[in-house]
Amino acid sequence: MTYRNTLQILSTRKRLLPNFKCETQKDVIAVVGGLDSEISLQMATLLGIYKIPQIAYSVLAPVTNVKTQLPSFYRMVPNEKHQYRGMVQLLQYFRWTWVGILASDDDSGEKFVHTLKPMLLQHGICTAFSEKPPVLSQVKQLIDSTEALSEMVAKISLLTNTKVKVYIVSAELQTITYLKWMIYFYTVYAGVTEFAVGRVWLLTAQWDFLSLTDSDNLFVKVFHGALSFAIHSSEVPGFPNFLQIRHPILASQNGDGFIRQFWERAFACLFSDSEEVKEDICTGHEKLENLPGTLFEMSMTGQSYSIYNAVHAIAHALHKMYGSKSSLGAVVGKYKLAPPTPLPLPLSIQIHPFLRSISFNNIAGDTVSFDENGELAAGFDIINWVTFPNLSFLKVKAGRMDPQALPGQEFTINEEVITWHTLFNQVLPIAMCNDKCHLGYSRKMKQGEPFCCYDCVPCADGKISYQEDMDDCFKCPEDQYPSKTQDQCLAKTLSFLSFKEPLGITLVLLSLSFALITVFVLGVFIKNQHTPIVKANNRDLTYSLLISLLLCFLSSLLFIDQPQKATCFLRQTSFAIIFSVAVSCVLAKTFTVVLAFMATKPGSRMRKCVGKRLANSILLGCSLIQACICAVWLYTAPPFPDVDMHSVPEKIILACNEGSVTMFYCVLGYLGILAILSFTVAFLARQLPDSFNEAKFITFSMLVFCSVWLSFVPSYLSTKGKYMVAVEIFSILASGAGLLGCIFFPKCYIIILRPELNSKNKIIRGN
Repeated sequence: MTYRNTLQILSTRKRLLPNFKCETQKDVIAVVGGLDSEISLQMATLLGIYKIPQIAYSVLAPVTNVKTQLPSFYRMVPNEKHQYRGMVQLLQYFRWTWVGILASDDDSGEKFVHTLKPMLLQHGICTAFSEKPPVLSQVKQLIDSTEALSEMVAKISLLTNTKVKVYIVSAELQTITYLKWMIYFYTVYAGVTEFAVGRVWLLTAQWDFLSLTDSDNLFVKVFHGALSFAIHSSEVPGFPNFLQIRHPILASQNGDGFIRQFWERAFACLFSDSEEVKEDICTGHEKLENLPGTLFEMSMTGQSYSIYNAVHAIAHALHKMYGSKSSLGAVVGKYKLAPPTPLPLPLSIQIHPFLRSISFNNIAGDTVSFDENGELAAGFDIINWVTFPNLSFLKVKAGRMDPQALPGQEFTINEEVITWHTLFNQVLPIAMCNDKCHLGYSRKMKQGEPFCCYDCVPCADGKISYQEDMDDCFKCPEDQYPSKTQDQCLAKTLSFLSFKEPLGITLVLLSLSFALITVFVLGVFIKNQHTPIVKANNRDLTYSLLISLLLCFLSSLLFIDQPQKATCFLRQTSFAIIFSVAVSCVLAKTFTVVLAFMATKPGSRMRKCVGKRLANSILLGCSLIQACICAVWLYTAPPFPDVDMHSVPEKIILACNEGSVTMFYCVLGYLGILAILSFTVAFLARQLPDSFNEAKFITFSMLVFCSVWLSFVPSYLSTKGKYMVAVEIFSILASGAGLLGCIFFPKCYIIILRPELNSKNKIIRGN
């Protein structure tokens, strides 16, 4: 029928004579049409042979470049690629990632799905299903077939799937018709109400061309809140008045029989001259504005607006052509006649260059022009459909997809004016395969499921996710750490043992207290230096031991406060050397006691060894070895201030790096050897008869000393940050206090509280 009617246009009126024209005054210059993409392309195959311009007002399915195949084909609609881009951006704007697709089971629907699906996947949107309803000719067969009834009922899950809230519909006539019958069967056989199929329908621009004649109340309610793309249109002044003055009888007299047929069907009446006589007689004065919106719209639709612009485009092109001074026989564009002929080119060929370059502002203020592909250089409107129980509806412009706009402003949407389906209670619908992953969680893909379907797993220790639905958690920068909820990074605080904090103050007070006690003991011994108890066991060694203990207590202050280059350089080495001196003094005192008793035996040669020279040699020799170890340490890998970002998650630890851990443990090891040697010698000499024998006190003091430093190693290794420094300070103070208390407390007790025992007679009497 399309081919026949197209040939009828090209032939003599009321006669079908292809390639013959008996009425020279009735040449076809251009054709406006047709109704849908299939008819338009079928017409173009014939009109293109004669190079007659055809301006279509239908939205085509995605096809290859029509202009290269049909040079005479123009479209008063934008390129459909802008519609697909708008769909994707609309889904992205509302964060809808789980959608269903309904398209007809023909070439048009196939192209629709194959074009849209890759674009959706590219932008992170998954399709829950892609249903292809049969073409219109098969719908009635399905309805009449009882076997197909169960098949249609089985598809109820498509519309009642609670996860799929958004449906993209290629709004061709067969798709909408099939969808209408599906809804009908669902309500009748499955007891489904319009609320159960309340979804967000995202419809293509063909929906604007669709007549919802004979639609029932349920079907209209289902599409309440739907969103559709529509060819951009504006209000044309005078159009409502033009509709109101249309009269079916006058129109039919002028050769327009369509209005009379429409009038009878729309108002359910017949004109008096009709063959069938019924009670309802059409008067011709019925009001079009009283018809429901699904049957007739009083405002200019996108289809009407395209036809309006198409007629004016042809008129402007003719006006421009007749106003030009070019001869009718000139070569026009790429339509070149060979060989040259004296006959003028048909007007339908001459108009092409003027039509391609046409650009004018219509009465509504919109610019009308074609792009290089012969398509309207414009975009699409986004319409929100608000329906009412009386089958009327309201079309609200909610946005625009305008490729002519500035970069970044092509897509606009006004969410505030959108009315959603009643089911959603005016809350933005959520279309996702599953709930979003909250902060502190990341997505984990499900095996065999689309990438939009995933599980949410907590972030691993040390990582965060600060946005919903993150693909992976990530680590914070080194100077930050994750919060407890693992949803943000917090700044780390500097950590070091300070003089201002309670722990630092406590250690400082202990250090100074022990230092004062040591000074007090030294003063007591100096004051009573001529008494027997002070003279016993080498008085000079006693002074050296007290002074070294004093320096040990004071050296602990180097470990407090923010590490500096000088303090890191002196901390361990000064502590090691001073403690080596102290332990060497204890070792020398112990050897002095043992050798003294060995020298008292008859015939013993040890008398030559007993004296200050041996004690000083032991003191200097043992201390010098430790000093050499420290010198090698400082020369090869000296300690230095360092920043530890990782030991304590919430802290940036300012500490002294030992430089060489091996040398550090060599220093401690040598100190341990001296302590064990002193303990062993003192233990062997503890039973020697002497009123002022220090061996028994040295034994106990070295036992305390060794216990402290043996427990220091695991404690030091198991603590971090400033508490590691505190453990070392405590070990220094505890071991020093052990030496001070165990060796000197008994003597101070006698000197201060029992002076009568501090006499030579008591020593002799005791012996």
